[in-house]
Amino acid sequence: MDLKFKSHWLFFQPVILISPFFFWGTAMVAMKSVIPQTTPLFMAGVRIFPAGLLILLVALMLGKSQAISLRGWLWICFFALVDGCCFQGFIGEGLMRTGAGLGSVMIDSQPLAVAIMSRWLFKEVIGFWGWLGLLTGIVGISLIGLPDEWILRGLQGDFTGFNWSWNGLFDNGEWLMLLASLSMAGGTIMIPFVCRHVDAVVATGWHLVIGGLVLFLFSFQYETNQWINLDLNSWLLLSYATIFGSAIAYGVFFFLASKGNLTSLSALTFLTPVFALTFGNLLLEEKLSDLQWQGVWLTLVSIYLINQREKISKFMFRENLYFFLKKLKQTQTTNKE
Repeated sequence: MDLKFKSHWLFFQPVILISPFFFWGTAMVAMKSVIPQTTPLFMAGVRIFPAGLLILLVALMLGKSQAISLRGWLWICFFALVDGCCFQGFIGEGLMRTGAGLGSVMIDSQPLAVAIMSRWLFKEVIGFWGWLGLLTGIVGISLIGLPDEWILRGLQGDFTGFNWSWNGLFDNGEWLMLLASLSMAGGTIMIPFVCRHVDAVVATGWHLVIGGLVLFLFSFQYETNQWINLDLNSWLLLSYATIFGSAIAYGVFFFLASKGNLTSLSALTFLTPVFALTFGNLLLEEKLSDLQWQGVWLTLVSIYLINQREKISKFMFRENLYFFLKKLKQTQTTNKE
């Protein structure tokens, strides 16, 4: 029986690890489909508020500790502001101005920020390959987010006649998604601190509930006609984004993040834009420019380098050691002759 259970776990373990990123990627496509019928802040609130209630219900059924100290509530509120309100709000506003796939690439550049923050706070080693990944990621994000005209004319050395309006830059949406990425990175870094005072699942649920309430308050203050144009199909898509793209994805991700290496786990998010780009192309017919595609691949390569930096370093060390010993042996053989 135990052997059978272990074999099933070995099979489902990679599926569980990948599931949050699949759900996040496809949820982006679902939300992009709904955004013409609703408003961004309302959609963001609908995505996370019910999801938080579902997670709290599951936590209660699992017998998770509901005890939260005053310091725990402060951490949860801070967590909700950064990872709930800011992260989801920037996503909603960004989807008004960019595609699901491209926006997902920008959001999931957050392992770059997580790596730097983890190096500073937790002394996690970045190393040569990690820094190379960070530099590659900066180039990739620039190719995605900066207007093609800026890049092409800059490469030609022509810096005259540029429209350097920051408002125009942020109107394309990619930079709003970058702010969402930084918000998620900040939330990921907070997890170990939050989990010192609150159960990981309970904290996840409450931060989604509180973040959703704040988004609803902003929506009712600044938006109109939030749900009047939503049909049955739109509500079904929002339900998918809520249940799978938030409740299940958040619950699994933050549980895993509370148990393992933050930088490596976060770097698995390179799968999210792969899913978002694939389904965005198939279902929404989203197209990217040549420079943006180059930026996508560079960003994915950078995240891979950060995620696999330790393995790459060990492999390169073994290879260098092998060639050194081989050369030494050849030298000794030559001397004997």
